[in-house]
Amino acid sequence: MFTTPRLIIAATAIALLSGCASPNPYDNQGQADSGSQGMSKTAKYGGLGALAGALAGAAIDHNNRGKGALIGAAVVGASAAGYGYYADQQEKKLRASMANTGVEVQRQGDQIKLIMPGNITFATDSANIASSFYQPLNNLAGSLKEFNQNQIEIVGYTDSTGSRQHNMDLSQRRAQSVATYLTSQGVSSANLTARGAGPDNPVASNADVNGRAQNRRVEVNLKAIPGQQYGGQQQGTVQQYP
Repeated sequence: MFTTPRLIIAATAIALLSGCASPNPYDNQGQADSGSQGMSKTAKYGGLGALAGALAGAAIDHNNRGKGALIGAAVVGASAAGYGYYADQQEKKLRASMANTGVEVQRQGDQIKLIMPGNITFATDSANIASSFYQPLNNLAGSLKEFNQNQIEIVGYTDSTGSRQHNMDLSQRRAQSVATYLTSQGVSSANLTARGAGPDNPVASNADVNGRAQNRRVEVNLKAIPGQQYGGQQQGTVQQYP
C-alpha cells in the first residue's frame, strides 16, 4: 500500500505528466511567451494546476492526504489543461488570420489580446470604421464564432490630445462601433462588453507623434468565462479542435 509521502509524489508526477501532454505549437516560431519555450500553455496550466490541486487535495483531506492529493491533481489539472488547450488553438488560428493585417496578437497568461492600431481602425476624431479595418474585423468575427466560449472585452483608447471628456466619449464610441459590427456578423453578444478608456493606460509617450499614434488603438481581450468547463465533456469546445 502506498504511504502518504509516496502518494504525494505520485500526485506530483501527475502534475508533471499533465505538463508534458501537449507540445508547444509555437516552438521554433518565435511566438511563444518569454520563458515558456518548450512547453505549451496547455502544459503550463495543466501541470501547475495539477500540482496546485494536489496540494489543495492533501490539505482538505486530513485523514487521507495521499488520496486527496491524487484526486486534487486529477481534477484541477484536467480543468486547467482544458482551457489551456482551447486558448492554444484559438491563439494559433488568430495569428494565422491576422497575419499582414496590422493587428498584433499577444498571449498574456490565460488571456489573448488583439491590439488594433489607429492607422487601420478609424479616421481622426471619428468612430466610423475605416475601410482598412473591415478585413481584420471579419477575420476576428469568424474566429469568435468558431471559438465561442470566451469573455470578449473591447476597449477603445485615445492619445492625450484634447479634453479628457472628449477622449472618453470618442473611445467609447469606437469600442461600441467594433462591438456592433462584430455582432452584426453573427458574434454572440452574451459575453461581450465594450468600454472606452480614453487616454488611460498609454503604451507609448504622448510627447511625440509616433507615441500618440501607438496610443490610439482598440484592444480586444479574450478570456475564459468564469465557471465555464473547457474539458472533454463540454460540447462545442475542445472536441472541435483536434
